[in-house]
Amino acid sequence: LVLATTPTPEQTYAAMAPDLRRKVDQNRAARAAMESETRRQVEAQLKDPDSQKPVWADRR
Repeated sequence: LVLATTPTPEQTYAAMAPDLRRKVDQNRAARAAMESETRRQVEAQLKDPDSQKPVWADRR
């Protein structure tokens, strides 16, 4: 019964006021940008040859 009466995320978004939708869209865009930046940093670290060495290795 609960499953049948609970709105989907799309239905909830469609029922929101326009100002709330703008805030949701801004939050989604900010989250996507943050995840993209994090993903870029992880990829850069994986490509760095020094990341393959142990942290405690001397750099002499």
